[in-house]
Order: sequence, then C-alpha cells, then structure tokens
Amino acid sequence: MRDAIRLGTALPVIVIGGGPVGLAAAAHLIARGLRPCVFEAGSEPGSAVREWRHVRMFSPWRFNVDAAARRLLEAEGWKAPDADAFPTGADLFAVYLAPLAAALAKAGADLRCNAKVIGVSRRHHDRLREGQRAAGRGRDAAPFVLHLAAPDGTIQVVEARAVIDCSGTWASPNPAGAHGLPAPGETANADRISYGIPDVLGISRSTYAGATTLVLGGGHSAMNAVLDLVTLASQAPGTRILWAFRRPLADINFGGGDADGLAARGALGAKANALIESGQVQVLAPFLVHGIKREGDRLLVQGDRGGNADTVLTDRIIVATGFRPDLSWLGEMRLTLDPAVQATPSLAPLIDPNLHSCGSVRPHGEAELRHPDEPGFYMAGMKAYGRAPTFLLATGHEQVRSIAAHLAGDTAAARRVELVLPETGVCSTQRPASVSAATSDGCGPSRASAPVRTHVVAAACCGPIPR
Repeated sequence: MRDAIRLGTALPVIVIGGGPVGLAAAAHLIARGLRPCVFEAGSEPGSAVREWRHVRMFSPWRFNVDAAARRLLEAEGWKAPDADAFPTGADLFAVYLAPLAAALAKAGADLRCNAKVIGVSRRHHDRLREGQRAAGRGRDAAPFVLHLAAPDGTIQVVEARAVIDCSGTWASPNPAGAHGLPAPGETANADRISYGIPDVLGISRSTYAGATTLVLGGGHSAMNAVLDLVTLASQAPGTRILWAFRRPLADINFGGGDADGLAARGALGAKANALIESGQVQVLAPFLVHGIKREGDRLLVQGDRGGNADTVLTDRIIVATGFRPDLSWLGEMRLTLDPAVQATPSLAPLIDPNLHSCGSVRPHGEAELRHPDEPGFYMAGMKAYGRAPTFLLATGHEQVRSIAAHLAGDTAAARRVELVLPETGVCSTQRPASVSAATSDGCGPSRASAPVRTHVVAAACCGPIPR
C-alpha cells in the first residue's frame, strides 16, 4: 500500500539520515517553511555518531554547529558549548544532536527512526522510462517514491517532492584488499577484523591488549587508531603495532603541522609521524593486502611489498582505509557521478585526491550537487564526497543551507556561499593535462600562508556558478 505523506497539499521534502548533516538539513527546511520528513535507519537520530563516541574530533565546536540548528536550539533555551572546545562523538550526540532532534520534532519535523530506505525511484517511472515530457507527464514531473524497510519486515512506500540523501558512508567502509575488493579471506575472518576506529582504550581494550595489531591506512582514522594502540602498549605489555601503508613512506602526507587551520588536525599528523620516527610502531610501506588466512589462532596476511611477495602474522586487523558511498539502493535513479570519485562532476575535481592533497575544499552548494537528470534529488554530507576523504561537517552544513534555499525558491540565497573553512596548511598538486585551466587555477589547493579563508561570494573562484 502506498503511504503518500502529505503536508497540506504538497508532498514533503524527505531527508535520508538523521545524523549531523541530515538534522541540519531539516533545520534549514523548517526555517524556509518546508516541513521535512527525516528517515533514520538507526534506533535514534545520530546513531552512527554514537558508534564513534569515543573519538575526539579535530574540529572544535565552532565548526560543528549548523547556523539554522543553532537558532532553533537557542529558541528552546539551549546554551552553546565552548566554541573552542573539541567534542567527542559522545559530546556531539548528547550536547547537540539529541536536543536538536527534540527541537526539530517540536518545530514540526517528522522524524522516523528504524526507517531504512532501501530504494528510491520516480512514481510510475523506472530508470529507463522517460514519460511524456511534452504533456507535462515526463519523468522529471513525477514525484519521488521511496521504499522503507520497517523492523517488522514490512515495506512502506512514501512519496516526496524532493529528496536529500544525507545517509553518509559510515556503514560502507573500504575493504582491506589491494584492488578495492575484499581480500580473499577478509569476510571469512571478519571476527578478527575491525573497520574505522575501534574503542581500543575502552570497550575493546581486552581485545587488543597484549596482542599484535596490523593497522591499514594512512589517513586520520588510521592515525587515531595507531595513537590509541601506542597508549595501550604503554599500559599493557606485549601489545605490538604494525602500520601498513599502500604507498611508499616518502609519499605519505602527515598534514600541515603548525600551519594547519585546525590545530588538533595538525597535531594529530605530527604525533603520528613522530611515532614512526621513534620506532614505536613497525611500518610496512608500501604493503598491499592480497589475502588473509587463519593460521592457528592468528591471521596470516599475504601481501605485496614494492613488487615482492611478503607475509605478516598478526592477531587483529584494523582497516582504516576510508569509506565509500552505498549506491546499491539508488539503482533506479539517473545519477550523474564522476567515475572515479563518485561525486558529482562539478564537485569531483575539487576533492579528488588524485589531483590534490588539500584537506580543505572551496565551499559549494546546490549547483555543484545537483543531478541534471534527477532534479530535486541531492546527496549531501559525507556521501556527497563519494570516496574522497576531505569532508568537514561545516561543508555539509553549507551544502544543505544552499539546497534548502533552492527548494524554497530563493535563488539568490542558494547562489550565495557563506562559510569559513580551515585550511590544512599543506597542499600539493598532481593535475593531469586533461584537467581544465579553470579547474586547476582558481580552485586549486590553498596556500599554507593563509590558514583560514572566508568566502562570501555569489560567483566562486572558478567563475560564475550557474545556480
């Protein structure tokens, strides 16, 4: 049966995901007079954040609170935390997300938990069917149809005038395998493999204390995991850390140090680099995982070290090699995505790690995130970045502010970009000749000499943006 949720006479804007960006989207939609419906797959808003509650963010509160959400909260008497303090995931949930969800519900947002979206399409149109455009009954004019899996196994069908997918990538970590595929044996040995940043010093302490752990990855998640393991090693004798990178050590970027606009981010990279230099961790670089086998009570990891076959014996593996968007339930949507990054073609050149190493990106909004063949559908937040690892919460807030303005018909506000982003303090470019001069010039990596850049412009650095 079709349950077409209607607000007055209009179909709602549906937001998929009740995390920080999804709730910010709802706040902006409410501020624009559009009452949203938010579908959260978990048992409560911010469920994914609670899974990394032990991790301290390297961005302070000033970059983690959305402006529309702040206004809604302050109207309820909310007191903002210290803007310069660094929250953990637990802080982000308790201090910000939980009260924001309550404020949104009071303001009229429809928040539904345990509502997992398993499909999106157009009413009476599959991916192939075009419809009668000339008669105004073409695919573009059809409302969106979403299928939701309820906990009792039933499927609910809802309709929407627009969809903002803020479901993130947390549930879709990259595998350990060298080819972008799970390594042979990776799934079979899942009981000894963790992804992201496990709570090494807390709930999972007994798992890693006194054991040898192989950490895969060179980004901030891997750095956090390694630092926690080193702390554990100082307290639990016999704890040993192996750190494997897919690239040679000389090619690893540990960040901008003191030049980073986010001091904690710079400090994290500096600490990680110091661990390597001091020999507190054993480094394998390059090391590409080709297979994982159980050998007694341990794991034998088969790999490639600079063209030579090698093996590593370990008790546990932490895979911190980034995340990827789950596009499996969007198969009936006519998405326009960069084939490598899996972000929209307008955004991909700004964030592609193959083109530049900057952790900061020019602010962008509705125009860069739109899919020309699916007007009204957007991916925002971490999922909008596809496989790129450079996302900051403040970027997601700006994305949904612009999208909400566009959906409300405020073209001027959708065009305007208002954001202060911290720079990484370190950048390098390796742009192929095929990248246009417009992309590689004004929108290239920012310089370390300008650790904070403010944008309040209607036309961005690569020329006017059509919005």
